[in-house]
Amino acid sequence: MTPHRAAASPQRPIRPVRHLLAALPLLLSLGGTPPAALAQSAAKAPVDPCTEFVARLPNVKAPLCHAAQLKPSNGGVSVQGRTLYQRDVMAPDAKVRVLVVGAMHGDELSSAAVALHWIQRAVETPSNVHWRFIPALNPDGLMARPAKRVNARGVDLNRNFPTPNWARDAKIYWEQRTKKDPRRWPGPKPLSEPESKFFHEEMERFQPDLIVSIHAPYGVLDFDGPTVPPARLGRLYLDQVGIFPGSLGNYGGVHKGMPVVTIELPSAIRTPLDAEMRQMWLDLLRWMSERVIPAEGDAKVLPVKVKKTG
Repeated sequence: MTPHRAAASPQRPIRPVRHLLAALPLLLSLGGTPPAALAQSAAKAPVDPCTEFVARLPNVKAPLCHAAQLKPSNGGVSVQGRTLYQRDVMAPDAKVRVLVVGAMHGDELSSAAVALHWIQRAVETPSNVHWRFIPALNPDGLMARPAKRVNARGVDLNRNFPTPNWARDAKIYWEQRTKKDPRRWPGPKPLSEPESKFFHEEMERFQPDLIVSIHAPYGVLDFDGPTVPPARLGRLYLDQVGIFPGSLGNYGGVHKGMPVVTIELPSAIRTPLDAEMRQMWLDLLRWMSERVIPAEGDAKVLPVKVKKTG
């Protein structure tokens, strides 16, 4: 015979008012931020970029990365919430502004590494330049496993800049010339991506006299803009590869009049030797001293002082 059981007491109701009152001081201190937004905010909190860079990039050790003293940029954040970092190196007599960008394509790891090495060169080599380095414009692609050319939304950032007739030309080029290569999708519209939008805004804020965009792995030197291009940087010789809808060279060099030197390193996964990176840097400084004119119109550019080291 089944023993008699007392009727189960009804389940005690959840007391949302009590819970809300208990959490009220915390919510008020946070300005009423909902929990979901708090979690997202925590995920986006800046961390030491060297933790990821040293683990990911070739020929980048912790002392080099920490010496770069990277700082969070002015509001730059990737699709996945990674902070975009930068470093300014400015001479007291700076007359020229130069914007250097690496890892616009995330699978070109060497480009970010060279940018970090060049920060050290900028600090060591006196010149009349205000340098602004953004070593990794596409950190989501860079940190993906495997690394990806495109950003987290599958957009090629170097086809997402607002060149004239972008809506027509970018689509035609992607469909007909690349056969809809997913690695070269220009995106749904110009500056649709937070990374390209940030860089576009940085161009407007900083007003560079020169942009140096580091890529890989074609082993050449490309140039777009109104002045005489450098014939070589180290072992990389000038070989202008053409103009593409939505590219930085097309937008900055052709349509904005900001000279764009595009460096194509020979390898995407290995940096050049340290001596070669140094020679590329010195060649760039020499060319700048002859050809880069400040935007304010002063035709007399202070000669770049090259200090021999090592």
